[in-house]
Amino acid sequence: MRKHNQAFGKALRELRKQKRLTQEKLGFEAGLDRTYISVLELGQRSPTLDTLFSLCEVLDVSLVDLAARTQARLDDMHDRDDAEGSPARVQD
Repeated sequence: MRKHNQAFGKALRELRKQKRLTQEKLGFEAGLDRTYISVLELGQRSPTLDTLFSLCEVLDVSLVDLAARTQARLDDMHDRDDAEGSPARVQD
């Protein structure tokens, strides 16, 4: 579950920066504390469904889009893990 939180946090941070919002501004607009936005972006907590909808509204994205972005970050993490875990190839 931790990787899911990390992937969500990366997607959230990317979206927030694309919209040129600070953590404080995003938190204020979504009715959340800035420190909670930080904790989400660091992957240390899982958001509730209400929180997800609030964030999506402020970021002007659908929940489906946020989920797709999260999945893309998760796929990137899996690809990186696979590359790091695979044995080194010996050149002939």
